[in-house]
Amino acid sequence: MRKTWIIGVLALIVGCSSCSKYLDVVPDNIATLDNAFTMRSEAEKYLYTCYSYMPLDAEVASNPALLSGDEIWAIPQSPMPYFDHSMLKIARGFQNANAPIGNATWDNLYKGLRDCNIFLEKVTTVPDLELSEMNQWIAEVKFLKAYYHFYLVRMYGPIPLIKKNLPVDVAISEVKVSRAPVDSCFAYINQLINESVADLSPDYGDPTKMAGRITRLVALSLKAKVLVTAASPLFNGNSEQASLVNKDGTKLFNTTYDPVKWDSAVVACKTAIDVCQANAISLYHYVPTVVLKLSDTINTQMSLRNVFTERWNSEIIWANTQSVANSLQRWATPFVNEAYLSNPNLIGELGAPLKIAEMFYTQNGVPINEDNTRTGTNWYSLRKALAKDQLYIRKDFNTVELNYDREPRFYADLAFDGGIWYGQGIYDDKIPASLFCLHCKKGEPNGKAILDRGITTGYYLKKYVHYQNVMGSGTTDYSITTYPWPIIRLADLYLLYAEALNEANLTPTNDVYSYVNQIRARAGLKTVQESWTNFSTNPSKYTTKEGMRMIIHQERGIELAFEGQRFWDLRRWKEAPEKYQRALESYDIEQSVDLYFYRPKFIIKQSFGQKDYFWPIKDSYIENNRNLVQNIGW
Repeated sequence: MRKTWIIGVLALIVGCSSCSKYLDVVPDNIATLDNAFTMRSEAEKYLYTCYSYMPLDAEVASNPALLSGDEIWAIPQSPMPYFDHSMLKIARGFQNANAPIGNATWDNLYKGLRDCNIFLEKVTTVPDLELSEMNQWIAEVKFLKAYYHFYLVRMYGPIPLIKKNLPVDVAISEVKVSRAPVDSCFAYINQLINESVADLSPDYGDPTKMAGRITRLVALSLKAKVLVTAASPLFNGNSEQASLVNKDGTKLFNTTYDPVKWDSAVVACKTAIDVCQANAISLYHYVPTVVLKLSDTINTQMSLRNVFTERWNSEIIWANTQSVANSLQRWATPFVNEAYLSNPNLIGELGAPLKIAEMFYTQNGVPINEDNTRTGTNWYSLRKALAKDQLYIRKDFNTVELNYDREPRFYADLAFDGGIWYGQGIYDDKIPASLFCLHCKKGEPNGKAILDRGITTGYYLKKYVHYQNVMGSGTTDYSITTYPWPIIRLADLYLLYAEALNEANLTPTNDVYSYVNQIRARAGLKTVQESWTNFSTNPSKYTTKEGMRMIIHQERGIELAFEGQRFWDLRRWKEAPEKYQRALESYDIEQSVDLYFYRPKFIIKQSFGQKDYFWPIKDSYIENNRNLVQNIGW
């Protein structure tokens, strides 16, 4: 009898209407499955099907880490449907268990796990597939299973593990799955990655064909992120989750802190770094493509901007080719070239709240509230730009102190009233006045003009926009240089290693400083030791484990700003309630006069409680599978 597979586990996880419906299911794609593995070319299509479930990271309507936290704000009720604003409802406190916002991720990834299991079961029957290639494909799909499980664990905590699909004659009790303890989830994810490593290609080989495919570098780097996550406070000794238990009494969280998890994370991070460096993965530095001698200021800006938007640069370990930043750039781009204000392609709706603008360091490489050269500064008082500022702020422009004398990443990531926007068709910086400059007060080209687009906070997200994008003369003309969304880059890995080392030891080691300092050097900053010793009101901060933890956390927030990292980091560190305490604020974008425009204005007071650490499981799924238990608070 031919062994057939069904969606049994998936049906009860995502909610079938009745048990009888499950028992009556007869797969209607058996012929398709049989054909899918009759030859190599068809099996390769099924391999790409397994990849097709990758989350859409570059879509604000799909990626919860963009609009669901406190890092990015948009127009809550835009009258025009440029994009689905539902993720912003989570940031506004409208999540619920009846129809959870973002529930499509649960459905999509469990479908992906089903297809991955089908592939692993069937691929060994392909007659013309060489053994080495078959093993590589199996390794890629095992990795995808690990990643899909990991993505779900970050969202939901303990989840049902789908290790294999179930045959049609399985007992109904086996289909009604329970959630696995979170330590078991991480162990299974780690096991899948370990099983995949040996048979994965060491690098992309032919980037035109293989870019985005899973390599050994990707697998080892994800393992590092997985183990750092598993060692973090949300999952390591979290007593607040003690009451989350299965129906049979199985505890889903180990409430005892285990320091050994940090030791494992250290080893995983260093292994990944060593393999990356052996394969020419390095921190990205910009090299002009034309003969053009740029200032050090603009060269540094290009290194910082392009590390995220320049596809397949030297720092990218893994980028999501299933999700390309196209529309996202339009959501983030203001009317850089004010000659073409009728162009409807630019929405410019995404903005950073004031507390995120404050998060970046001063030019001295320390937090603004620690800089001993600016003690007592009123960050929202006005000041006129001088010649020394003119590659960041237009000379003679009035803007607030907050925008002056900040670190280069501030100017690379954010655009603001009076701020310089390098690129977009003008690449010679010898005459600063020729570079584009934004005017963002109400009634000005990049100010509040119409309801469904334009400035929301006073800070546009320059980080998302490739510097070579160019607005044209036509009403629909906007040339976009697209890029696949970077999931893991080397700077992320360096900071994970520094974090793990710091947590695993009683005091910071030299490597903790070294790996953070390499990232700071690319950003034009002095070392942690120099900056805090000379410019901080807390000069010994970096010498203690607790102080260095704060520095690493802020460094991650700055270096990885708007990359979908802060959302998960604040949760795994259990710092979200503290960070969310401060209300989101913007400038008063309804004003046209300097004095009034730059007044901080309340947007929303967010709340973050115990229940907000994890997504609610949809109520109907629990009704259909009584072995599933709901997350705390939902």
